[in-house]
Amino acid sequence: MLAPGLAERRQQQLYRSRRLIDGAQDVELQCDGKPLLSFCSNDYLGLANHPALIEAMQQGAARYGVGSGSSHLVSGHSQPHHALEEALAEFTQRPRALLFSSGYMANLGVISALARKQDILHEDRLNHASLIDAARLSEATLRRYPHNDVDALAGRLDKQSDGHPFIITDGVFSMEGDIAPLQQIAAVATQHAATLMVDDAHGIGVIGKEGRGSIEQCNLSMHNVPILVGTLGKALGTFGAFVAGSNELIETLIQHARTYIYTTALPPAVAYATLTSLKLIETEHWRREQLQTLIKRFRNGAQQLGLNITPSTTPIQPLIIGSSGKALHISKQLQQQGILISAIRPPTVPEGTARLRITFSANHSEQHIDRLLAALESVIKRDATQD
Repeated sequence: MLAPGLAERRQQQLYRSRRLIDGAQDVELQCDGKPLLSFCSNDYLGLANHPALIEAMQQGAARYGVGSGSSHLVSGHSQPHHALEEALAEFTQRPRALLFSSGYMANLGVISALARKQDILHEDRLNHASLIDAARLSEATLRRYPHNDVDALAGRLDKQSDGHPFIITDGVFSMEGDIAPLQQIAAVATQHAATLMVDDAHGIGVIGKEGRGSIEQCNLSMHNVPILVGTLGKALGTFGAFVAGSNELIETLIQHARTYIYTTALPPAVAYATLTSLKLIETEHWRREQLQTLIKRFRNGAQQLGLNITPSTTPIQPLIIGSSGKALHISKQLQQQGILISAIRPPTVPEGTARLRITFSANHSEQHIDRLLAALESVIKRDATQD
């Protein structure tokens, strides 16, 4: 019964396979037994294997054990969880923050807890799958507007007569690398008395002068964006997620968010280590400066090579290929040259826009960027001569 569906995915060049990594996450990996230079991790600040985080994780495990044992509302809410929530609230400049076990669960929990049957959820068409799934699983009506099209969004809100409107968007889009026009979206939300929710999974720690993400970058506050979602497993280098907002928001989620109430709490040692992540983000500004240097170097080189990259200023630099088969082929050719970049194919991205999702870490060097550009030039030129 299942075999024909798997065979069809293979035929369509959409079959997904896992790679086996032996060792810690870093820009240089042992992948399937071979050394590779990686450009496909979300470890933007290079903290996943930082010695201070490793030491903090060890200390946290020694004091609090490995597992939390139960949900937050039973006996799983430990001192490191509480301390991290307070630190995240201070970092995001909001009264409260609430930990979730993953970003997916955070988005499901928020939307299911807040959206009622008569409400309408206006979502960017390129939002992360967790935001789309959360809306579909809720009883509210989902309406998706064209990517970053504020005029289209405003037009749809003009026509809404029933229910409360929510506007839900990524802060930084994970497959495009672009930043949502949050100032304009916030203005539309205010005009239509809509609640704005931003998932800043790929912005927190990475952009903004202090690393507070797209909200800081766009000079907005909790007044403009009452619901902020962030993850810990990307720039912060650990695991988990959080929601930050008002006391009333957090208390409502504690009472009604099923993905918070009915799941085991994050291991306390992870929360303990993440406190160290926050300190590094707040003190080591050079990591964000290094990322900007690498991004500029790559984009200048890519422009000289005529590569079809999206207009992104973040560490996510997608190279649009088109067909799934061709993207997969180029990815394999790069791997033969010691470069690891995943081919991203539908349904993760729209049909006809398969791509190489190139991402940078503060642990990359300028020499790494030059090596990447040389490999791209070699592989794409070779591919062009074979067409």
